[in-house]
Amino acid sequence: MTCSPPLLLAAATRTVFELARIQTNSDWIGPIGVTVGVMTLAWMVYRRDARELSPHWRWALTLLRTAVFFALLLLYLQPQWRTEDERRINSRVLVLVDNSLSMGMSDDTTGGQTRAGQVAASLARSRLVDRLCGVHDVSVFRFGEKVEPLLERDRMDEGENVASGGLGDENALAGNVSPLSTGEVAADSPEAIDWKASLVPAGTETRLGEALAQVLAQQREAPVSGVILITDGGQNAGAGPEAALAAARQSGIPILPVGVGSDRRTANVRVSDLVAPARAYPGDQYSVTGYLQASGLAGQKAVVELWSASADDRAAAPGGGELIESREVILGPDGEVLPVRFELSPKVVGRQTLVLAVKAPPADGDAKDNRRESDVEIVDRKTRVLLLAGGPMREYRYLRNLLYRDKSVEVDVLLQSAGVGASQEADRMLDDFPATRAEMYAYDAVVALDPDWQKLSDAQVELLERWVAEQGGGMIVVAGAVHMGNSISGWIQDERLAKIRALYPVKFQRRFATDASSYASSDPWPLDFTRDGFEAEFLWLTDDDATSRAAWAAFAGVYSFYPVDGGKPGARVLARFSDPQVGSGVQRPVWAAVQFYGSGRVLYLGSGELWRLRAVDEAYFETIYTKLLRHVEQGRLLRGSSRGTLLVDRDRYLLGSTVEVRAQLADSRLEPLVAPSVAMQVFSPRGSLETVELRADANHPGNYAGRFAVVEEGVWRLELALPDGGEDQRLSRRIQVKMPERERENPERNDALLARIARGTGGHYFVGISAALPEDESPGIVGQLKDRTKTVIVTGTPSRAWQERWLRWFMYFACGLLLVEWFVRRLVRLA
Repeated sequence: MTCSPPLLLAAATRTVFELARIQTNSDWIGPIGVTVGVMTLAWMVYRRDARELSPHWRWALTLLRTAVFFALLLLYLQPQWRTEDERRINSRVLVLVDNSLSMGMSDDTTGGQTRAGQVAASLARSRLVDRLCGVHDVSVFRFGEKVEPLLERDRMDEGENVASGGLGDENALAGNVSPLSTGEVAADSPEAIDWKASLVPAGTETRLGEALAQVLAQQREAPVSGVILITDGGQNAGAGPEAALAAARQSGIPILPVGVGSDRRTANVRVSDLVAPARAYPGDQYSVTGYLQASGLAGQKAVVELWSASADDRAAAPGGGELIESREVILGPDGEVLPVRFELSPKVVGRQTLVLAVKAPPADGDAKDNRRESDVEIVDRKTRVLLLAGGPMREYRYLRNLLYRDKSVEVDVLLQSAGVGASQEADRMLDDFPATRAEMYAYDAVVALDPDWQKLSDAQVELLERWVAEQGGGMIVVAGAVHMGNSISGWIQDERLAKIRALYPVKFQRRFATDASSYASSDPWPLDFTRDGFEAEFLWLTDDDATSRAAWAAFAGVYSFYPVDGGKPGARVLARFSDPQVGSGVQRPVWAAVQFYGSGRVLYLGSGELWRLRAVDEAYFETIYTKLLRHVEQGRLLRGSSRGTLLVDRDRYLLGSTVEVRAQLADSRLEPLVAPSVAMQVFSPRGSLETVELRADANHPGNYAGRFAVVEEGVWRLELALPDGGEDQRLSRRIQVKMPERERENPERNDALLARIARGTGGHYFVGISAALPEDESPGIVGQLKDRTKTVIVTGTPSRAWQERWLRWFMYFACGLLLVEWFVRRLVRLA
């Protein structure tokens, strides 16, 4: 995080004469004492030597020598002319606004408006920044798991018309603001910042204490008038506020907390999650589990219903589909998760929407979170997988056996190191890579284990690239040292295989150096998962995040990786190799990454070592590869229409995340759609509608991409009407958005903490945003902030021209005095 330094404003400039060696009165003592002593000695010498001369000659010689000593004293004192600037350092106000995910909650007193929405509306209405800028410079930050600068504004002096800067635009001129001296704001001076967009809840944790300490440390040189802290007080990570309070007290900086949200936990029951498989097969039983969480309703009864409807029926809801089962449950203590499990046997092929709904007790405070939806694709065909391997590595052998024994998979094997006619456990052994569209387009996924891509012809490379980009094919590519080689050999350096390298979500080291060969450690190292990695359900070894993390923690790790130059732009890095000898933090080598490529997905693994999961649990190897395959093959199996596919990078998101959307579209002649953009409708859980523009991908005809942020918890529905397709030609997807449990554990406003912060720094605690920013003419929180503007004197360098002149005249004067003294001594014949 970077912040602007205190701004020095020139108020007046003057030129002053000074003696450089005299800074205080005591500095005169030494030079004057020495001068008086030397002069006394000179007077005594002259009195003795000139006793035979007349008095007027004695006095003349003494005065000449005294003048020389005074001249030397003046030279020692270093007279000089210097410019001084009197400059003003403006008083500064720091505003910290909480944008953690708990700010996305709504309370029973806000009419459904979220806490973040309430803050954004109040900041826009009250024009807080404009009012503060009448007296102070203003720095606005948002914080959650980290601190981010949001807005910088300078004080507006009388006669200035300066408007707010926006995000990343410090001191931007954006409109007219009248002079502010009393906190009043001109009506035609809108703040150039979209508070609603800037304060979208995103932080997965609240590091309140660290945020305060960080901004106070970075502004320690500025005369800070106070800190406005707008938050619900949900400190749940990092250091507490004690260090920040001590720093604020030492600097005399009051902290003014503004508490947002309700101070009590509303009685409520909600469906916290609904877990269902992405795909099932007719006649095969599968499980669906809903998770209920209640507060203030312990021991009360609730009815849980599971409904099913076609995903094409956008009105899918209890009463609008088929009721599968109804069950009565007893709600547990506050925060306890109650699982409710159902067993289903699908009969109808197609995408089905399952709806879990709760008929809650009358005391339930929020009926909007009493249901969850999940889509299940019922398919009546097997997944076709091409297993391509450069050699019979251990990963290949375990994976081949797994796929061959899976009844839902047809696996064809191409083992490049095997001879023609070799026998392997597979539905079909191939002697060469597919060479026709009919052959290639029959597959849903390709798993490539350190393959020798140089054995493919140019036509086969082109066919593979088009299969991924245009047909939604999915690939899992596993690095290895045999055929990737180092920077001197291997297909990495083959110019002919640029399209193969483009498929990979990582950037290769294409320079002639020996450090690009595969790295192997003598000890295993656990995988260092990124936030994207932890949120990726296709990497979960179990059905939920907590137990999956525990399972990965029990895994000793992997021994090797292939060095790359990081992930490509747009790719998501999922895991890194954790050996500290090869890097730390984001500099650690990429071990797993994924990206969209056209309408397909490509997943990269840094080495073929997932078979080592069998040492923890033999089922984990099957689980991880089953989920990886289902993830990458979605572009093929979940095609919503013969004219297109609508894809998202995952089905579940944390509140505040950004959803990346891809669409592969064709026109009525089934040719790639040609249009600069298409419009997708996004329906929030509360029913609001947003239109998101998907822009054409210039490199892949018919591909469109866009993004949007999810700011509400629940089920979001995405719909894309195909051009000239009518109502029956619509692509749709559902995604689920939930809040991390850490942000939900204590949702009530923490009055005790916020009041302690105010008391500990001499500030004032405002309970509620309306108390701090009232709608009437009262000053509210603005009146609590004193002007701490200070004036400093900035001295310039001495005038060199004047010094040169002074030294020249000094030499003339001193030499002249000595010459006259010598002449007088000669005249009176004094030795």
